[in-house]
Amino acid sequence: MVPTPHLVAALAAAGLGLGLASGPLAQATTHVSEPTPVGAADAKRQAPMPGWRGWVWPLAPEPEVERPSDAPRRRWEPGHRGVDLRASVGQEVRSPAAGEVAFAARLAGRSVLVVRHPGGLRSTFEPVVGSLPVGSPVAPGEVIGLVTDESTHCDPATCLHWGVLRGREYLDPLVLLRRAPVILLPLE
Repeated sequence: MVPTPHLVAALAAAGLGLGLASGPLAQATTHVSEPTPVGAADAKRQAPMPGWRGWVWPLAPEPEVERPSDAPRRRWEPGHRGVDLRASVGQEVRSPAAGEVAFAARLAGRSVLVVRHPGGLRSTFEPVVGSLPVGSPVAPGEVIGLVTDESTHCDPATCLHWGVLRGREYLDPLVLLRRAPVILLPLE
């Protein structure tokens, strides 16, 4: 997704581009726990598997990546700021990490949901209609909304766009799930 100037301006006006944390989230800490053993194979596929510091997929079961992240070197250059995950209309969207709902509304013609996480990270999702009020604390894997039937750049397929920001810098969400490709560099 390449954010339009209207979307960027609206997010900044809403305080989402500033990396500000207040309230309970400002004092929150990330707890890393071991995965809970699951008995049935089907339940195992549905259970969110923890990644970096407990991050989990925002969709269950683990979705197919339709389009990987291709963050530009400079903010104003074209690129894909996040990942597109294959989804279905009405599918539950889950918080990938502990945090609080920071924004859930239509923005620049799209249904957008933002979760602010400890450490200055923010997850953005679209097209998603939120199921919790702004300010609600959320746990990893907790349902935060539903994928809508809005037209996206994935048409005719349905996808969930998931972006992660640290301040104004876009990160590859798959890195937080330990799913990014490993690139070996020469020792010289």
